[in-house]
Amino acid sequence: MDFLVKSRVVPGCLTSTQRSVGYSVGYDQSIASVATLKQLVNNSISTRRVTLVLLGLFSALALILGAIGIYGVISYSVAQRTREIGVRMALGAPRAGVFRMVIGQGVKLAGTGVVIGILAALGLARLMSSLLYQVSTADFETFTAVAVLLLIVALAASYIPARRATSVEPIVALRYE
Repeated sequence: MDFLVKSRVVPGCLTSTQRSVGYSVGYDQSIASVATLKQLVNNSISTRRVTLVLLGLFSALALILGAIGIYGVISYSVAQRTREIGVRMALGAPRAGVFRMVIGQGVKLAGTGVVIGILAALGLARLMSSLLYQVSTADFETFTAVAVLLLIVALAASYIPARRATSVEPIVALRYE
């Protein structure tokens, strides 16, 4: 048998009163536990909450690792293409053009990853359908928001290598090799 007590008093202060009311109903009745409604609700959704928090943490970690990966690939590409960038700039390529070229390379990498990721997510969305509340497994707004976020992270990760590429002096780059 369960009792539900509604009161304006702080829930922890009512424990002894609740036990005495329970014993007054019948001395042969034992009281297993006294809990607030909030505690009962939290206990019922705790597994789902932990799963979603872990999923969020791993997603953030994946986003950070993706940004580090794009930064590393673009930096390495700029370092390998120092001579080419120097020749371009010696022949009159504007710094903005070089900047756009390097940023474009990072966005192309991220764009390819976003397309592959969306296709994989659509295929695997059914596995997560039990964790979603009032959201379909193919929610257009969510997929769009994640794609835009990933492209913004790719732009940010490509920014430093692009700035480094625009600071290449043509004479130094040509003398480097």
